[in-house]
Amino acid sequence: MTSTGRLHRLRHVLDSQRRKDAPKRHARLFRNGRNQALRIPRDFELAADEVIIYREDHCLVVEPVQRTPSLARVLSELKPLEERFPPIDDPPSDPEDLL
Repeated sequence: MTSTGRLHRLRHVLDSQRRKDAPKRHARLFRNGRNQALRIPRDFELAADEVIIYREDHCLVVEPVQRTPSLARVLSELKPLEERFPPIDDPPSDPEDLL
């Protein structure tokens, strides 16, 4: 068995153990048009508007989409710089004849 195969098997064993130890609840499945939907209990509610779903062995995995923060949020959280910037010569530009 290759090292990649051993790592995959180890991950599978660890994930299986974690799933056994995780809290469990029954949830209801229902039809919404042609789609099957899952009613998620309040104590399992995700703090997200979108999820990624995929199958792993016989399990359906639901993961919240991690959103990249907006530029406005990033800029609002920046700390002011203590560094002083050197003066920059910025002479007025020469007039241009556009016509």
